[in-house]
Amino acid sequence: MRVTGGKVRGTRLKTLPRRSIRPTTGVVKRAIFSLLENRPTNWSRVLDLYAGSGALGIEALSRRAEWVDFVDHRRSCCDIIRANLETTGELQRAHVYCCTVNKALSFLDSSYDIIFMDPPYSDPSAGSLLSNLARSKLPAQDSTIVLCHANRMPLDSLYDGLRLVKQRRYGDTFISIYQKEV
Repeated sequence: MRVTGGKVRGTRLKTLPRRSIRPTTGVVKRAIFSLLENRPTNWSRVLDLYAGSGALGIEALSRRAEWVDFVDHRRSCCDIIRANLETTGELQRAHVYCCTVNKALSFLDSSYDIIFMDPPYSDPSAGSLLSNLARSKLPAQDSTIVLCHANRMPLDSLYDGLRLVKQRRYGDTFISIYQKEV
């Protein structure tokens, strides 16, 4: 897996074996960042939930994000994220939280401009996670939430102030972009 754009484009990232995580493909990453770059989105603070190898957050750092917080509950993923941040020279512009997403939602208190959510496709709780996220103080006014999910998982167009503004399908992967409404 490689960074697809920005200042560290082409840098190879470490990942766990395929059977333990489902890395976001290069095609889907390029699509996500194409969608984001064509929106009036602030890139100051980014949150990468279910970070895995950290590929989405590192891609954001490579392109123009100022700070990224990564969250994953698996120690092996947290170690890989730190190694990938070191490889890309971005360790000083990030923090890795090795805990569950629900726990992170309970203690993180900064607002974020972009929030990536890439839960396991077998996890049926994306809708409730969007509701919990919407009720938290993490999305700022006009925040963009990018959710990668299986095409077999139906989602609502509105979650407590998060409104679906765009959706694209790439094979078995849907990219749903929600915007925090005022």
